[in-house]
Amino acid sequence: MQAMESISVIILVLILLELFEAWWQKDKTLFDVLARGYHYYQKSIFLFLLMHPTFYYILFVILFTNVFNGWMVTILLLKTVDIFFKLTLMNKLFVEKTIDASLEMILSEPLSPWLFLTGVSLYPFLLFYALT
Repeated sequence: MQAMESISVIILVLILLELFEAWWQKDKTLFDVLARGYHYYQKSIFLFLLMHPTFYYILFVILFTNVFNGWMVTILLLKTVDIFFKLTLMNKLFVEKTIDASLEMILSEPLSPWLFLTGVSLYPFLLFYALT
């Protein structure tokens, strides 16, 4: 397989995995998104982490291609912060049940349906820049 063809396949798989993540997280408010994530978290922390396959896929791409540059670091950093941010908010909301009034208002605001496609539009471009 030539280099450009393999990059295309790698990026296509990332797009498919990002669409999966967008599909299972899509909801009306951020609170509902976190409640959906907490549903998986209650079953198992590992199940919650497995529901973020793009994180593991990026690790695989780094090992497979032996490319670990600033773009890859950026992708990994964004993915890691996203997962830990969700875990922290879920802990505050559903375990400790302590939440600030201003944060509660933010969590109840309606989300744009396009917000969930942010990863689909951002990460493939970052991955392309990382691999070329």
